[in-house]
Amino acid sequence: MKSYDVKFWAIRPGKAKTKRTYEVRWRVGPQPHSRTIGNKAQAENFLSDLRQAARAGEAFDIDSGLPDSMTVVVKQERSWFQFCLAYVDMKWPAAAPKTRDALIDALASIVPAVVSEDRPSGLEMETLRQALRHFALAPNSRTQERPPETAAALRWLEKSSLPVSEVGKPIARAVLDAISIRQDGTAAGATTIARKRSVFANVVGYAIELEELTANPLDRLSWTPPKVSEVVDRRVVVNPRQARGLLVAVTYVGQQRRGPYARGQRLMALFACMYFAALRPGEAVALRRQDCHLPRTGWGWLTLERSRPEVNRRWSDTDSAHGERGLKHRAVTETRRVPIPPELVAILRQHIDTFGTAPDGRIFASDRGHVVASTAISDVWAEARTLAFTPEQVASPLAGRPYDLRHAAVSLWLNAGVPATEIAERAGHSVQVLLRVYAKCLDDGEAVANKRIDAALLAA
Repeated sequence: MKSYDVKFWAIRPGKAKTKRTYEVRWRVGPQPHSRTIGNKAQAENFLSDLRQAARAGEAFDIDSGLPDSMTVVVKQERSWFQFCLAYVDMKWPAAAPKTRDALIDALASIVPAVVSEDRPSGLEMETLRQALRHFALAPNSRTQERPPETAAALRWLEKSSLPVSEVGKPIARAVLDAISIRQDGTAAGATTIARKRSVFANVVGYAIELEELTANPLDRLSWTPPKVSEVVDRRVVVNPRQARGLLVAVTYVGQQRRGPYARGQRLMALFACMYFAALRPGEAVALRRQDCHLPRTGWGWLTLERSRPEVNRRWSDTDSAHGERGLKHRAVTETRRVPIPPELVAILRQHIDTFGTAPDGRIFASDRGHVVASTAISDVWAEARTLAFTPEQVASPLAGRPYDLRHAAVSLWLNAGVPATEIAERAGHSVQVLLRVYAKCLDDGEAVANKRIDAALLAA
């Protein structure tokens, strides 16, 4: 239904308490209308467009409050929430499960920051975040039945989400503020902030690509992200004696349980691969008998082809918690050859003689033949540390995670004088990343410097 009876009021401050907004108000016939906009200039432009349409003699729609010339534009414009759903749909098919998890986690913090009003007093941020993470953002979760509290939270978000065109500098700053704090109000970690900011920048870039945004608001913001440390903490690196002690301790884990073998005995060779060959956990879990050259004497080698990182089934296209993918930072069909010392060759030969292999050739499997779970690896490792270390060492960062065995391996190779190019090839790094990440694990520079300082002190 149309009307030429239109009345306009002055722009007034919006009702949002956490950031400045502006409310445009007008009436078409008996029906009042309003729109909250986060930028004053945009609010003034919107009101100006309404006035010009009225002066031009256009009829206004009573239900929407808009003239025909503006109705078409509004119908084409998506809210930020709708746009983020489209962005997820675009990224989802080609994304690895862990990438999907990180994407959804970031958007669950970003989407609620782009709204026209404060959250209702009864709506907790955690409720909204879980609603997005488990019921709205992932394509395969949108058809699930939603609990009443979740449905109400998403209805509010759909109603309050700002149009994409209004994601300007003030809104961008609000997003950066939102990703910089945890749910308890404390500061988020630098790595988390950097990861979520990268997702936000990519979504904004996609909006510019589709011409739903005309400029990147992040380019005009004076905001410095916290510095992310990529350097391995040398305190986590074990020496060869400590590493061998940990491997022995692993074999004692679970001896009190019934069965022919202790729980740790099935995993000792897996940890040995991480230390002697610098394998990532997902690479070790995926290792097959046909990938191994294990001579009776001398060095052997592993030809790595696949990795099986563990992920939540929610982010996978299969029913398995272990996705199967190519090697990290390499093409899908590319392999990596890792020479292994006689000590690891002997450990793997003994493991295969004792436990055999899974039906698909995997060397490491649970007692039921399943892929080894990350929880089993972490639990065995935590108990082995208490058996191998003193209480002071257990309380320290020393080998705090199984992954630290890989760090110890690469650090050992570097300090042994192996060329960086060879180490990078074996570990699956670029040379640049290798030297940047392991810079503090090199012992020679500090030792040489100490000797020179000693000499200077004695000569004084």
